[in-house]
Amino acid sequence: MEISNKKIAYPISPELEAYLIKHSRYIDTIPKIYNDLHRFSEAIPYESPDGSETNWQTLMYKPDEMAELRPKLTKIYADLKMGGDSKKTKHLDVERIDFGVFGNSRPFRIRIINRYNDNFDHYYVKVADASRLYGLELEHILSPTRINYLVNGGTLIEEHIAGLPGNVFLRDWLQRDGINEVRVAKEFVKFNERCFVRLLGDMRSVNYVVDVTPDFEEVQYRVRPIDFDQQSYEGRRKIYLAQFFADNYPIVEMVMNLLNQTTIEQYQKEERTLISRRYKSAQLRIGSLLTIMSAEKLSSPEKVEQLRSELAEHYKSSVFDKACTMGQIVHAHIEFLLDLN
Repeated sequence: MEISNKKIAYPISPELEAYLIKHSRYIDTIPKIYNDLHRFSEAIPYESPDGSETNWQTLMYKPDEMAELRPKLTKIYADLKMGGDSKKTKHLDVERIDFGVFGNSRPFRIRIINRYNDNFDHYYVKVADASRLYGLELEHILSPTRINYLVNGGTLIEEHIAGLPGNVFLRDWLQRDGINEVRVAKEFVKFNERCFVRLLGDMRSVNYVVDVTPDFEEVQYRVRPIDFDQQSYEGRRKIYLAQFFADNYPIVEMVMNLLNQTTIEQYQKEERTLISRRYKSAQLRIGSLLTIMSAEKLSSPEKVEQLRSELAEHYKSSVFDKACTMGQIVHAHIEFLLDLN
């Protein structure tokens, strides 16, 4: 599956900024710290708790640099988690800063620790690309889970989304004794549908997590995207279907072996119905977001034309003919699949 090696980052427009302010996403007191975090003096490879290699580096800062960063980073945590109440952060400290040397996000992962009990939490500092913000908002409004993030200027703060990384789940959990394969297959079908409806692409196994929750009789599984960089950017339709990525093949094979076409279509219909209900319950908000998104340049004209043509061919429909931007394609696709017209 071919994906652009370097995605163009699009700035936040005045209209999108006004939307973010209205919905308490844009907080102008948050330190604009993304560039400051690059002033590290040393970086060492970060290994996961089991000793395996990762794509993260743990950063070292000079004492004076760290003294400047520490209060800013704990303040950001207070803004994200406690509505900006810094009085409750005196016992919090920055235990570690990691840097992700992958993809377009190139995020910093901040580990905040409670010195009273050694409990810790994480959040991420990224570049506030407009595509990513639209992806986060669509996830917040249309998915079964909420997203906590804040923006100021070019700095984006994202809450950590808990779960087993998709590649770890496929490698270590899929063949475990006792795993409910039918439920896993069902959830992947529903996840695949959620991403496709709102055209969130690049759902390789490293870009989602699996939340495993014990229930009173069984175990529930929910797949959640963690990377929103490829929100309606690429031109190929298959980019927006997780089933076509090679590293997802083990779970695709499970779906094909365990679910017949009638059952798959049932789960797809279930998911579209739930998305439709969320859409209608937040109609003013999603309408405002899609109107702003439709007026923005979020990809190249060539990619817009390709996606418009491929969707028109796939559905044998003229509903996309007037779509001239990625936002207009997303709007038309959502309304077409959810039968909102």
